[in-house]
Amino acid sequence: MTILVTGASGFIGSFIVSEGLSLGHQMWAGIRGTSSREYLTDDRIQFALLDLGNPEKLRTQLLQYREMMGGHGWDYVVHAAGATKCLHREDFFRTNTQGTQNLIEALRTTDMIPQRFIFISSLSVFGAIREKPVRQATSDNPWVYSPILLTDIPQPNTAYGQSKLQAEEYLQKQKDIPYTILRPTGVYGPREKDYFLMAQSIKQHTDFSVGYKAQEITFVYMMDVVQAVFRCMDSPAALNHAYFLSDGHIYNSQHFSNLLQRELGNPWVLHIKAPLWFLRIICWISGQISKFTGKMNALNEDKYHILRQRNWQCDIEPARQDFGYEPQWSLERGVKAAVKWYRENGWL
Repeated sequence: MTILVTGASGFIGSFIVSEGLSLGHQMWAGIRGTSSREYLTDDRIQFALLDLGNPEKLRTQLLQYREMMGGHGWDYVVHAAGATKCLHREDFFRTNTQGTQNLIEALRTTDMIPQRFIFISSLSVFGAIREKPVRQATSDNPWVYSPILLTDIPQPNTAYGQSKLQAEEYLQKQKDIPYTILRPTGVYGPREKDYFLMAQSIKQHTDFSVGYKAQEITFVYMMDVVQAVFRCMDSPAALNHAYFLSDGHIYNSQHFSNLLQRELGNPWVLHIKAPLWFLRIICWISGQISKFTGKMNALNEDKYHILRQRNWQCDIEPARQDFGYEPQWSLERGVKAAVKWYRENGWL
């Protein structure tokens, strides 16, 4: 099969390309002209320079690649391109929403609609819902919230989540585009930079958390996201549906940092828990500094809402039932592999 992966130079996209090659597919890496090819060095990769922000140029580019493929398009398109951090709110919508619309329209006008358009979205499209405890914590069941369901109404509380939701809604209205939407929870693993900052902080003897109410979080190792991409491609049941992805377990906010600390050799760590009002002030100041300097900081308004959210549970049973998704990576195994990679590549 011929498969185009947009955002192929990114964290998730680069692993999708590698896995596709190992499965024997003809992989096209959709990148910008300025994108790094550090993780795209296999000689079998074919590159497609795509300007998702320029509809006319994008159409011309697609026609060029269509001619190279003998007058037809890719069998599958995995749209993994997107922005998770932006200096300005409108940039999220320009990249995540308008960029997705531009790609779909260009595929349509060049007669290159694929057999399946797989959109990598996010659990963040639902926002902070089901935040009211439904039970008391017990030794048998410490979890007090209920999982977010596919039938719930999205209420995104970040610009990132809102932009992804708008892209989803646009895609779902296109009756001629066969699609599957994947909504992973927090994705971690080698090459990922946000959770790496936590590992770096713990190595420097500080672990920072916020809020005093119980927080129930979920994770998914990047290779389980990749697994889901290839499993859903040919699934009739997954056609025109959306799915959550996690490793199937729930954790408290301390669990991930404890695993990192262990893999880092158990350095002494000062655990700091700050109130939400303090986090909000820090995120606001950090955001203003970013706008003034033109450089992104880890803390901003979106990050405040992400850290403030208490319930990140989600129901992955539909993915299991419809296309056989079964998480292979426990959090313990995944953290071990991620820290090992960070060390071997000089990040730690």
